[in-house]
Amino acid sequence: MSNRLAAILIGLAVLLVLIYSSVFVVNERQQAVVVRFGQIQDVYSEPGLYFKLPFAFADADRVQYVEDQALRFDLDNIRVQVSGGKFYEVDAFVVYNITDPRRFRETVSGDRESAEARLRTRLDASLRRVYGQRSFEAALSDERSSMMQEIRSDLKADAETLGVTISDVRIRRTDLTQEVSQQTFDRMKAERLAEAELIRARGNEEGQRRRAIADRQVVELQAEAQRDSEILRGEGDAERNRLFADAFSRDPAFFEFYRSMRAYTASLSDKSTTMVLSPDSDFFRFFNSGVGTGQTSGAAPVPAPAGN
Repeated sequence: MSNRLAAILIGLAVLLVLIYSSVFVVNERQQAVVVRFGQIQDVYSEPGLYFKLPFAFADADRVQYVEDQALRFDLDNIRVQVSGGKFYEVDAFVVYNITDPRRFRETVSGDRESAEARLRTRLDASLRRVYGQRSFEAALSDERSSMMQEIRSDLKADAETLGVTISDVRIRRTDLTQEVSQQTFDRMKAERLAEAELIRARGNEEGQRRRAIADRQVVELQAEAQRDSEILRGEGDAERNRLFADAFSRDPAFFEFYRSMRAYTASLSDKSTTMVLSPDSDFFRFFNSGVGTGQTSGAAPVPAPAGN
């Protein structure tokens, strides 16, 4: 009885092993290629539970999984030469999908690294060709999109031979190399210095022109002011003389007395002034005379010294 039970258990174990080795699962991010004795038997692209022959160790059915999702590889620091002869550093990346698992298995044995190495070589050559036909400014303009489309077209044929479809090609960076950066910086610096000198020269010229205009206006204003002042001074002197003449004509004796008083005030107001005059000098005749009119009996009026 025990021997029979042992045989049943062994049979069940063998059956379970056979079932386990005959079943495989494909999820939504995978594709499966079933290989029997080195030949592709089936390809499964839909997720689910599938069966195959057991005993993969005897080179029977073996399952090789390949990705069923968008994949990407990068190409960094590629030194390319543009049409002007200068060199630039470019970073790019490629997004692709494995759309033909059978061909992918046949060409690169299902090895993703081998496929990417071949595409990377082709991408490098395409970048050099596309940049070599254009100037550096093209990669920074609207022409950038057409450049990426052209590179994608270059990769398309090689990708199809690998069972791969290129979804997108992007240029991430286009920078000047260190030498070109310094040359560009020096050129831009020289241009800015020349522009600054031109602006400074124009400013000096404009400043001189405005100063000349201002100087001319100052001279004109000063001349006009001097002319007006001379006119006003002349008119004032004429009015003063008219008033003096009118006053003299009305009362000559009083006018003479007034002018003498003004002369006394102007001469004797300064305490530091010393005058040596004879007491009977004409200058003091109004002091010696008791007459306010400045006249002695029957004498003609003697003009007093002119004051201010």
